[in-house]
Amino acid sequence: MIIPPVLNSLLTAHGPSGNEATPAAVWREAAAAFAGSVEADVMGSSIARVAATADGPSLAIVGHIDEIGLIVTHIEDTGFIRFMGVGGWDPQVLVGQRVELATRDGLVPGVVGKKPIHLLDADDRKKVAEMKSMHIDIGAVDGDAARKLVRVGDVAVIAGEPVELQGGRVASRSMDNRLGCYVAYEAARLVAKAGGAAGEVIAVAAVQEETGFGGSTTTAHSLAPGLAIAVDVTHATDAPGVEEQQLGSHDFGSGPVIERGTSLHPMISELLIEAAEAEKIPYTLAASGRHTGTDADAIYRSRGGVPTGLVSVPLRYMHSPVEVVQLDDVENAAKLIAAFALRLPADISFER
Repeated sequence: MIIPPVLNSLLTAHGPSGNEATPAAVWREAAAAFAGSVEADVMGSSIARVAATADGPSLAIVGHIDEIGLIVTHIEDTGFIRFMGVGGWDPQVLVGQRVELATRDGLVPGVVGKKPIHLLDADDRKKVAEMKSMHIDIGAVDGDAARKLVRVGDVAVIAGEPVELQGGRVASRSMDNRLGCYVAYEAARLVAKAGGAAGEVIAVAAVQEETGFGGSTTTAHSLAPGLAIAVDVTHATDAPGVEEQQLGSHDFGSGPVIERGTSLHPMISELLIEAAEAEKIPYTLAASGRHTGTDADAIYRSRGGVPTGLVSVPLRYMHSPVEVVQLDDVENAAKLIAAFALRLPADISFER
């Protein structure tokens, strides 16, 4: 298997926003192998600390551990289950999918169904299916049988194992953003292996990014780091239909994406570029004119402000069950952030 074992365990863990306990436990167990301490908070976010070698500023490396999912809203007397999305879905990708519902008694399998195309009017065949026209079928004979297994508020994710593709590429659900929290873990592990950085390095697996940056907001406030790097995914631009003119060029194999923009501290972006070039790590640049749409948006405005950077991994087919990544881009993202941390001098100042 080419997928690193920790990443594989994260990708297969069931954990939509607000229900991240399973992947969080995987992350904390892995981080305990190198971190001086590993902690969790009441939100469900996790942190792993690597002790400083001097009196430098603390660096938080933040990836979010939640994934998009579904939540049960109603169980019909016929046994069919109605639902809504947790996070941003393209409803088209749900039709015909197998799902797993997390219930008090364990995972319950089901399928997403809708009216067959044979029974649709000609006009309706041309329309995009909406979530309200779909249901989950767990095979229950009636509503009482379904309610014995499933409750309103139970959450579901699409079922399926990661698939290894050609060229060192992998397809899976939950790449957004188990990749980010894996990179945070791996970067901190590399710093620990190197003996530590001038400042404390704190890897963070934050919760509830997909529904409003809940974990990054509270964790940034409680940690009050000297600086932070958010780690997320961005759109790979070598897939059909993706416009490089809008996003820049971020092909598979071109390395992590360093973002420059109004909410990101320019000094951190420049130091990331310097680290990449010094270590001969491939990278591309992206720009944001306002918000980034990532945890960086919550972190940089915490307390009196946190100097924040953003590193992303190119990803195809975001928010689908077949998100695809090239694994050496993931590896290089972790190497870049570790190199950045190790190069930071103890007396650095981010005032401007």
